[in-house]
Amino acid sequence: MNLRPDPTFYASPKLAMEGPPETLAYTMMLSPDFSQPDGLAVVNVDPNSPDFGKIVHTVIMPNKGDEFHHFGWNACSSALSPLTGHAFLERRYLIIPGMRSSRIYIIDVKGGPTAAKIHKIIEPAEVFAKTGYSRPHTIHCGPEGIYVSTLGGGGKDGTDGPPGIFIMDCQTFDVIGRYEIDRGAQDKHYDFWWNLPRDYMVSSEWALPPQFENGIVPEDLLSNKYGHRMHFWDLRARKNIQTIDLGANHQMALEIRPAHDPVQQYGFCGVVVDTTNLEGSIWTWWRDADGKFQAKKTAIIPPQPANADDLPDLLKGFSAVPPLVTDIDLSLDDKYLYVACWGTGEMHQYDVSDPMKPVLAGKVELGGIVKKTKHPCGKVFGYGPQMVEISRDGKRVYWTNSLYSTWDDQFYPGERGGAMVKADVGANGGLTLDTNFFVEFPKGYRTHQIRLEGGDCSTDSFCYPSV
Repeated sequence: MNLRPDPTFYASPKLAMEGPPETLAYTMMLSPDFSQPDGLAVVNVDPNSPDFGKIVHTVIMPNKGDEFHHFGWNACSSALSPLTGHAFLERRYLIIPGMRSSRIYIIDVKGGPTAAKIHKIIEPAEVFAKTGYSRPHTIHCGPEGIYVSTLGGGGKDGTDGPPGIFIMDCQTFDVIGRYEIDRGAQDKHYDFWWNLPRDYMVSSEWALPPQFENGIVPEDLLSNKYGHRMHFWDLRARKNIQTIDLGANHQMALEIRPAHDPVQQYGFCGVVVDTTNLEGSIWTWWRDADGKFQAKKTAIIPPQPANADDLPDLLKGFSAVPPLVTDIDLSLDDKYLYVACWGTGEMHQYDVSDPMKPVLAGKVELGGIVKKTKHPCGKVFGYGPQMVEISRDGKRVYWTNSLYSTWDDQFYPGERGGAMVKADVGANGGLTLDTNFFVEFPKGYRTHQIRLEGGDCSTDSFCYPSV
């Protein structure tokens, strides 16, 4: 523990944007056929280093079949909360859940890029016994502990009771217990985020384990049985205070991205697909003067026509490629929203200065089910743009290419390899791929989420407004 607050904790988004640029990125490595243990890759992202764009260290786990997906820090700027903060923690440990095994790894990254090592392993039995949940997914560090969302309840197939959120101690990493006191209508889970000073949380829905672990279930998708609701919570009371249904045809409401400035009470949610027309969409949610939450579809991304012969079996009957909005991320100044269209192979940049009227400001084409656009360096980018990470200053955007092993195989048959790329952001918007940055991962591994050294806009929750 530090004697003073960690210098990578920033009280406001503006202060974070003024922080030093990142030099390292941590990236998930997963073995889709479970023949190798999953791992953590440390990537050099310092353009002044001879190792720029190279993997400089890996931490390989002792178990197989974990299926790494999302991960996060043990502590972030939320530790500066004047209410329940632990301001003297270090941003030192990465919390990595095995989405398939329900095992959780604590990785100590202190000591330089080649010193990362396993600090502790939390076995599935502890998670099951103390929470009744399974399939841990998203990690967010809160003022009083580490919040972990799950995709499964109890029982072998994870359907014995609904999934939810549990809390871990941010120093000992012991599993404490469930977050929810009153979950209301919530019976599926995916992402969650909050506005700490306003004391509310927002969560979203994907699917239950039988609907995703062995691949997408077409009958369930066409019957609109995947998640399509957003839930709003009294954060401190741990109570669901409102649920908004986006419409059953808006299947898989995934990533939640609230405005970083805590003065603002709005945010965005990405919806994977509209089953009536294959569109992807972005929804803006906000809190009105009466304290009620509202949500509205503010941007649509249409499917692209395609020859059935060029499509995987799953899509042949549609003669089109859906964009498949699988991730979104918001710059720290709340100006640009980045939207990964995993199906069509596009990264969109929207100017959301007016959150009710997103305007497309830039676009990069890379990969894609049909287009298969190569990187400017000439290399093949397998799959499509997926997990997005933005630098604190908003000048660089990183992304990887794998969604989830069984879904990869359905939409992109055949092994395509793990890759990570970077795009530079123009002074007035726009995106340009960095020709010199193309990270290829070891054979047999795919790659998922990225976390930047010293924190990033995807993990921090700020307690004070920018000025």
